[in-house]
Amino acid sequence: MTVVKVCGITNAGDARAAVEAGAGALGFNFYPGSPRYLTSAEASAITAGVPEGVLKVGVFVNETPGRVAEIVREAGLDVAQLHGDEGADGVPPGVRVWKAFRVGEGFSLEQLEAFPAEAFLLDTPTEMYGGSGETFDWSRARGAAGRILLAGGLDENNVREAIAAARPWGVDACSRLEFAPGKKDHGRMARFIAAAHSV
Repeated sequence: MTVVKVCGITNAGDARAAVEAGAGALGFNFYPGSPRYLTSAEASAITAGVPEGVLKVGVFVNETPGRVAEIVREAGLDVAQLHGDEGADGVPPGVRVWKAFRVGEGFSLEQLEAFPAEAFLLDTPTEMYGGSGETFDWSRARGAAGRILLAGGLDENNVREAIAAARPWGVDACSRLEFAPGKKDHGRMARFIAAAHSV
């Protein structure tokens, strides 16, 4: 079954609803420029209530490796998702890492092979670091080695098509599941997760 990550969690109610709907991972944003930004203390208060087996993923943008490791520990996270322009030297020691790549004109699957990460998130190339609500050509992810998560503009209406096109390990959604930045629409979220699991 495709793993579903709901990103941009900012409160315990949304986290609980996502888990009850079947999310396998929750994303918490530590990029100060994001409207979904949380401090490590705010995230910790939410992650404390997340059941075992659901991955707690911190999203970081061009943060220092030492600070990433510190926040992972303070916030009770399982994984650090590096969503900026980090190179392989930006990987924090002793931390499980997912690396995000923007699938633009210059992107190739070979880029993934040079990065020491346990999974790769492929997102739409925009000036924002995620949460744009825009899609990319999902077929470009097909044939990638390793665990791939698709992101960028996914919702209940297109996630089946995205999974069929790329056959990813997981899918990630954020802005299309919200009624306001950082505030999830629980019905939309449940329908998205059900659609992803139906493929």
